[in-house]
Amino acid sequence: MTSPVTIQSHGDVAVVLVDNPPVNALNAAVRLGLCDQMAQVLADPAYKAVVLACAGRTFIGGADIREFDLPNGGGGPGFVEINGFFENRIKPVVAAIHGVALGGGLEIAMACHFRIATRDATFGQPEVKLGFVPGGGATQRLPRAIGITKAVEMIIGGEPIGVNEALGLGLIDDLFEGEPIAAGIAYARKIISEGRPFSALRDDDSKLAAARDNRALFTDSVAAAVKRTPYKETALACAEALGWCLDMPFDEGIDRAWDCFLTMKDSEQSKALRHVFFAERSINKIAGVARDTKRREIKSVAVVGAGTMGGGIAMSFANAGVSVKLIEVGKEALERGLATIRKNYESTAARGGMSKVDANKRISLIQGDVGLEHVADADLIIEAVFETMQIKKDVFVEIDKYAKPGAILATNTSFLDVNAIAAVTRRPEDVVGMHFFSPANIMKLCEIVRGKVTAPDVLATVSALARHIGKVPVVVGVSFGFVGNRMLLPRISQTGKMLLEGAFPQQIDGVARKFGMMGPLAMGDLAGLDIGWRSRKDSGEVSPIDDALCEAGRFGQKTGAGYYRYEPGSRTPIPDPDVEKLIVDTSRKLNVTRRAFSDEEIHERLIYPMINEGVRILEEGIAERASDIDLVWIHGFAWPIQTGGPMHLAERVGLTRVAERLEHLAALDNDNSLRPVPLLKRLADAGKAFVSFK
Repeated sequence: MTSPVTIQSHGDVAVVLVDNPPVNALNAAVRLGLCDQMAQVLADPAYKAVVLACAGRTFIGGADIREFDLPNGGGGPGFVEINGFFENRIKPVVAAIHGVALGGGLEIAMACHFRIATRDATFGQPEVKLGFVPGGGATQRLPRAIGITKAVEMIIGGEPIGVNEALGLGLIDDLFEGEPIAAGIAYARKIISEGRPFSALRDDDSKLAAARDNRALFTDSVAAAVKRTPYKETALACAEALGWCLDMPFDEGIDRAWDCFLTMKDSEQSKALRHVFFAERSINKIAGVARDTKRREIKSVAVVGAGTMGGGIAMSFANAGVSVKLIEVGKEALERGLATIRKNYESTAARGGMSKVDANKRISLIQGDVGLEHVADADLIIEAVFETMQIKKDVFVEIDKYAKPGAILATNTSFLDVNAIAAVTRRPEDVVGMHFFSPANIMKLCEIVRGKVTAPDVLATVSALARHIGKVPVVVGVSFGFVGNRMLLPRISQTGKMLLEGAFPQQIDGVARKFGMMGPLAMGDLAGLDIGWRSRKDSGEVSPIDDALCEAGRFGQKTGAGYYRYEPGSRTPIPDPDVEKLIVDTSRKLNVTRRAFSDEEIHERLIYPMINEGVRILEEGIAERASDIDLVWIHGFAWPIQTGGPMHLAERVGLTRVAERLEHLAALDNDNSLRPVPLLKRLADAGKAFVSFK
């Protein structure tokens, strides 16, 4: 087999070139090639310096995590051995970096004596987001390169830095224009001609001195970083490994960090986070849509409806630098929507979230118009009006009149039948659902709802566009509530049941918070209890406690009282004895005998019926993959990412256990809707996983 690592000879400079597309990942073949070629170069007296460079669009993008679950990590040499060749004291090594240097890529670059980079390069140690500690030396080298405080921020936070910051911190030595190989050779020749001394980061403790003298520099930065991250378990392990650079010799710190990496790699959190990593890549494969499907050109976007959702969708496009037209049927509604958008951006700028210049630029990308005729020039039209079928149908009839041929017509419906909406147009193949989640300018999920005749190029186009504006596009089928909201309904039902039968809001929400999610009742207060109340009035449905709260004028945060009370200007929920009395009185009126609920039962009632509905969705083909369902909940409902999503959690707990507990709850309540769906039973009985279901 041809090695992905080769040597290019340029007189007295050798270029060790990695060519392993698409991101030059450090798989076993690359690691072996780096060792073999560096050994050859170091032994050849003709070479006075070495350049490490990469072919393609980027430097080394990190380890190949597909190998993590293979025996012996896929084989090949480890990072300690590889980095030993680059840290050699025989010949200077220059890393010529373009694109990204992430994870193991940055670790190898830090083993080189010099680092130069293009102006668009970025650098990072994102391992914490995959549930493991950097194993290739970053916990020991990065603090020596940039100081312990910034190293803590980069490793525990997991966010990359740009080239200017890297240069200012001393992570890189210089910038270059043009091709990495040519720039690396030129820099190496400069080192040779100047007789410049070279040394490895492992031998330079100067940037550790301050933290060794004042340990609070380290502990305070760790406390701040851990507080901000959702990956607590891994973050604490990273912090411990970083501390070793202050307390022990370099080689001992390196060895212990590698052992820590191996331990964390096999943790449940790491398995869950790697599951999400691969899930986010699998959504690019859409059933019935060929990889080479030509996308429609989207030069202009229009959003119909300037309310909360329409304004948030418009902001999503503006945030990505895409101009958008916001359309309303009345001038007053349009001006109100534009004013809200301006206020949101100005508030963000005032808090330091962006510059005033950036805020004004984004505001300028959103133009307003009155009248649906203004959709005529748009390539993509997104409807975001009231969640009422007749209103949406009426709007689509009008849009169909004015939209140009080939324009994509998207509805932002949360629950309604996309096929019924498409049927009122003359072009149902151009109609698709784009269900953004609230607040649309913040939440990353976009459910792409495939109608029965939605064209493949429409699906490919809107999915790619959603990714372009920073969303996670998950293609789903037509079903009431699609995936996310459909699974939410059992949780709402169980929450109401528990309140009536003996639990109180703070106990239910406390269990949810301990799991890592916002409590369902605090969430209801945030969204506004009156929204569901008005809908139930129209449909004749009843939700006894919700209805009683609304009849008392308790609509949630907007009125300072809902399931909780709220101090003026505060969003902090405060348990309210009046609510507890209202709940008890409602139970008494309905002749419901109250009982105690354990935290374990509350957890099961909040989670397992949702999983059951998720399996039903999978069985019906509304979602293509169980991992798609996980992404819907992680990115649409802030499900704790470190658990991998509801379907991954089910497999971790065990499908047999989930099925057994659902049977128990169904018998306890005499409620057949809680019984495990046939697919869950079949998989549990056969000991199979969701991936086995096609």
